[in-house]
Amino acid sequence: MPIPQDPIILLSYINTQLRDYYNNLTELCLNLNIEESQIVEKLKSIQYEYDPTLNQFK
Repeated sequence: MPIPQDPIILLSYINTQLRDYYNNLTELCLNLNIEESQIVEKLKSIQYEYDPTLNQFK
């Protein structure tokens, strides 16, 4: 399944996946076969950054 392209929807999708299924962003990206940098850059464009201690973008 392709990931959402809209940054706001992507934020919700990624944070839900992190909360429910993955211990960290790297694990999520490896499992979904997506580039971590893609996610980070897209969410950075809406002023969200990954917080590894909370395991979410905030």
